[in-house]
Amino acid sequence: MTYRQRKAIRITGWVFLSLFIIVGVGGGIAYSKRENLLKTALDRAVRKAKRDYNLDVHIGSAGFTGLNSVAFTDVSVVPQDRDSLARIDRVEVGVRFWPLLTGTIALSGMTLENGFIQVVKRDSLTNIDFLIRRKQRDSTALNDQPAETTRRANLSRVAQNLIENILSKIPDDLNIRNLEFKGIDNEESISLLTQTAYIKDEVVTSTLKLNGNEATWHITGTADPADREYNLAFYADGQNGRPKPLELTYIQKKFNLKLQADTLRAELHDVDRSGGEFRLEGAGSVRNLRINHPAIARTDVLVQRASLDANVFVGENYLGVDSTSVLRLGEITARPFIKYTLSTPNLPEPEKPAAGKVYEVQLHTDLLDAQALFNSFPQGLFESLEGMQVAGKLKYDLAFQLDTALPDSVKFNSGLTQDNFRIVKMGHTDFAAINKPFVYTPYEKGKPVRAIEVGPKNPDFTPLNQISPDLRNALLTSEDYNFFTHNGFNEKAFRVSIATNFKEKSFKRGASTVSMQLVKNAFLNRNKTISRKIEEILIVWLIENERIIPKDRMYEVYLNIIEWGRNIYGIGEAARYYFGKRPADLNLGESIFLAFVVPRPKAALNWFVPDGTLQVRNVRGYFRLIGRIMARRGLTTPDSGAYGFYDVRLREGLRRQVAPVDTLFQTDSLIVDPLDGDLDEGETGDGLGNFFRRLLKGNKTDENRPEGTQPSVNTTRPDAIPGESAPADTVKTRKQLRQERRDRKRREREAQDQQTGDPN
Repeated sequence: MTYRQRKAIRITGWVFLSLFIIVGVGGGIAYSKRENLLKTALDRAVRKAKRDYNLDVHIGSAGFTGLNSVAFTDVSVVPQDRDSLARIDRVEVGVRFWPLLTGTIALSGMTLENGFIQVVKRDSLTNIDFLIRRKQRDSTALNDQPAETTRRANLSRVAQNLIENILSKIPDDLNIRNLEFKGIDNEESISLLTQTAYIKDEVVTSTLKLNGNEATWHITGTADPADREYNLAFYADGQNGRPKPLELTYIQKKFNLKLQADTLRAELHDVDRSGGEFRLEGAGSVRNLRINHPAIARTDVLVQRASLDANVFVGENYLGVDSTSVLRLGEITARPFIKYTLSTPNLPEPEKPAAGKVYEVQLHTDLLDAQALFNSFPQGLFESLEGMQVAGKLKYDLAFQLDTALPDSVKFNSGLTQDNFRIVKMGHTDFAAINKPFVYTPYEKGKPVRAIEVGPKNPDFTPLNQISPDLRNALLTSEDYNFFTHNGFNEKAFRVSIATNFKEKSFKRGASTVSMQLVKNAFLNRNKTISRKIEEILIVWLIENERIIPKDRMYEVYLNIIEWGRNIYGIGEAARYYFGKRPADLNLGESIFLAFVVPRPKAALNWFVPDGTLQVRNVRGYFRLIGRIMARRGLTTPDSGAYGFYDVRLREGLRRQVAPVDTLFQTDSLIVDPLDGDLDEGETGDGLGNFFRRLLKGNKTDENRPEGTQPSVNTTRPDAIPGESAPADTVKTRKQLRQERRDRKRREREAQDQQTGDPN
């Protein structure tokens, strides 16, 4: 070793020794002054809580109990003019040293004794309003900044900071005794007392009391806060030797929603950020999940086993669940993909188009054993399919994408692929039963109207070949032109329906085919539930895929059971009631009219005037629309007029039931918003039930139609003529109608004033 090398080593040693002495002296001074430093920091925090949040924070005593641990006693937090938020007799926390070097506060230990935290809502006021006010002030301040300074925060960083902050506050050693959480919502309250909660040597145990002694819950498992790995189970004590489900009666009272589960499990495997994305890998599972809500199903729905291995990703302006995730339900598995992309701020370049939010959903399975799939359906969800035995294999694929800036470009593909699939034995309902004469019972408001024989014994039953071709063609043109060629579904209609409803911000257009309408009326209960809608789709697929019912028979039954007026069911009754004719003798105009009233059967007579002719406005436009489409397809002769509109004459005996209508308002007064008054009797416009109902509704005469009547479709008009629109496309709200009437009256008064010369 040379002289220069030895000299360099000595200098380096002296530098490090000097630094060590300086740090040691500084640390000693800081250690001797740490109580004063702690007091100063606490005083500053108390003043900030008062200044920024109007919180009165009181700390009885605070002091160091070790090198890196601090104890506090008699702590309370009270918002100004509100109920107390928190009170703790004693809490001691320890902080990890190394994370402090990076500015992160991570807890190494925590001991808490006798604590109380509550959230109180009284009328519209809560004791956490200070958080809402703070967010509003921050939002206002952000909006006041110049546009170029208000770029959206990077979501991946936001997610990382949030998760890191939460996880860093979970200590390696935890000891909690008697910590109560309480929520008060006016007259309702809920209490959860943590009698004990421990994390010791990565083992988690806890005992929690719900509402006194209503139930005893436990959280057990393992936790490694340092490595961010958790595996926890959540369950309740049994009763009389039987397992007791987890349940919150507050949810059932508040939302009329019953939720129960035997065991919930949650796992966290990895948290990482790389390549500009924040990723979180975990899993969750549930055993014996029971759900009951009027909007979901008629009875309890039981999910015996379900789990999800989820890989969550968050990028700069998007988040979602990766396709490597695995969803398990009973005996089957599927691969979900979900992505939500936020709209990006508009750049100053004028040529750049406006960016919208993008929703993407995919679900794919491999070939599944068909019986395993049917066995995995939650009990109580699809009543008519229970007990069905099948063979073969099935594969499901779903792909959906919606860009809110380009809703008409929506993508929707859904398909169930079969491999040697067949039905071995029917379940609760025999779908082939309608191939023979049967009795159909329509319902009104949940009550049966009357029994209708669908077969030769009924003199009004009309075989398909004895129904006017004009009627058959007009109805299919209006409702489901591709009925005889599709497999029960019209994906184009689904896409049009999604785009239309999104643009209208309400459910203006449905997507039901004749097959779906028939299944709904002939086989399903009249409950408006999510399960019934999904069951309807499954039954249609089974009937169409297995050719259980021939298409001609399906259309024949459909025409003989749908409602065409008040207590008028089937084409035989309708032709005689309106026109005194047999179905075979209906002309083109009468046929188009009957197609026109299918979505609104009880309002059929309202479209006539007392002399038995039809109103002109809107109705005549519908005739031209349907007539031109039929002519284009070779179903009728091209007509320069209105395709039989002027040939329609109401049966003379019915004309006396047509009330005189003010010619000024005769058309508008009959047009109502399809969603106007669509709540069931006794419902309000809010709540979970109404949310689910609106989620499924097409329009008033579809999902919320009187029980037992056919739904409104009017979705498959791909050949609509530019400039022409059917009445369903010119719907006006009551508010619009009132405004129009006020405008007309104002114009009339102004015209009279001009004639009389009255300046007022």
